[in-house]
Amino acid sequence: MTSQNPIKKIALVTGGGDCPGLNSAIRAVVQTAILEYGISVVGIPNGFKGILENQFVPLDLSNTTGIFSKGGTVLGSSNVDSPFRVPVTKDGKKSYEDHSDKCMEHFKSAGIDALIVVGGDGTQTMAHGFAKKGLKVVGIPKTIDNDLNGTELTIGFFTAVSTAVEALDKLHTTAESHHRVMVVEVMGRNAGWIALFAGLGGDADVILIPEIPFELEKVAAFLKDTHHTRKKYSIVVVAEGAKPVGGKVTVQRVIEDSPEPTRLGGIGHQVAIELENLTGRECRAIVLGHLLRGGSPVGFDRILASRFGVAAVKALMDGHYDSMVAYRNDSVELVPLETGAGKNRFVNPESLFLEGARNRGIHFGDS
Repeated sequence: MTSQNPIKKIALVTGGGDCPGLNSAIRAVVQTAILEYGISVVGIPNGFKGILENQFVPLDLSNTTGIFSKGGTVLGSSNVDSPFRVPVTKDGKKSYEDHSDKCMEHFKSAGIDALIVVGGDGTQTMAHGFAKKGLKVVGIPKTIDNDLNGTELTIGFFTAVSTAVEALDKLHTTAESHHRVMVVEVMGRNAGWIALFAGLGGDADVILIPEIPFELEKVAAFLKDTHHTRKKYSIVVVAEGAKPVGGKVTVQRVIEDSPEPTRLGGIGHQVAIELENLTGRECRAIVLGHLLRGGSPVGFDRILASRFGVAAVKALMDGHYDSMVAYRNDSVELVPLETGAGKNRFVNPESLFLEGARNRGIHFGDS
């Protein structure tokens, strides 16, 4: 099909942290653009860093063949580069400059008519920034944390949950053999979706999430009750952003020039040490960390990424700019791009998943 639309060339960028399903989205965008609309696609290497460096690589049916099932992103990514906040040093002093106008010049000189941005809340914030400068932009939601506002599901989430559940299955056997409490830390700085779903699927006894501040004394009492004493072992899943009542998140380090400088981590070890003291039982901590970002996407993430890729190209060709494709009620819809820009979706206290977990006797450290 030959398009009469003024859009003849689309650029595609994968920003922020990597996740399984990104290549599925890339493949779907390329196939839809070329086969359905007869337009060309270029990829931007290494996230928004590639835009700053004026780098574009042609994407076609041949060089995207075989990537659909691969994890990561063949384009590369970056979660420390923002065209709107570029660190510069002058006279020994560091400051930050907005280089987005220079990026707009790069788009124009490369003959790029529109941009598809695959990423989370920080990436969609930058995408919305370019849209406000007049660029035709559509976003695709991606994050293993599943915490992007405006969509019920994001690319990478179910693969991360599957990886976590597999790890929990293995930990059950070693925990039972040694009668230990195993504390498993998973990603989730602001929202506890991974911890909640992994804990449900991996038959955890305790799930600690950012949305519900916990009291370890209550967790310890729960793990010392008759059932858990007879069971002789326990599994605790904790999101990296979980925190005690009246306390703060556990910060691992700070990366000064990153759009999100604070890196969380270490709460799992803290919980394990304190629970060992409170329960008198041996506790061990395991951090799954970036393991959750790796591996081939599960079937659902491949299909979701494909649906998003097709919908994103169609949105551009139909003139729906400054928008983001979103999964809602089993349908792919369009929402304003600003809906996901810098905004999170949290686990609702009334969530049926949360209710179901409580009905199964899973403890959240709050009762």
